[in-house]
Amino acid sequence: MKLNNKGQALIEYVLIITLVVVVAISAIKIFGGYLKDSITKTSCELVGQTYQAGDKAGDGQCK
Repeated sequence: MKLNNKGQALIEYVLIITLVVVVAISAIKIFGGYLKDSITKTSCELVGQTYQAGDKAGDGQCK
């Protein structure tokens, strides 16, 4: 008997892609506020304003 293993490989690729997506989304949720603060600090320096940190990560503003 000849077995068809093409479907098995496809399922493995889907599981790997799903795992990568879940890890990426988790990393963005965890580090997203810090990334937003870094971008805000840089943009404040570009427009000549000072950065004022917020109460939690991601709440900083240019003043």
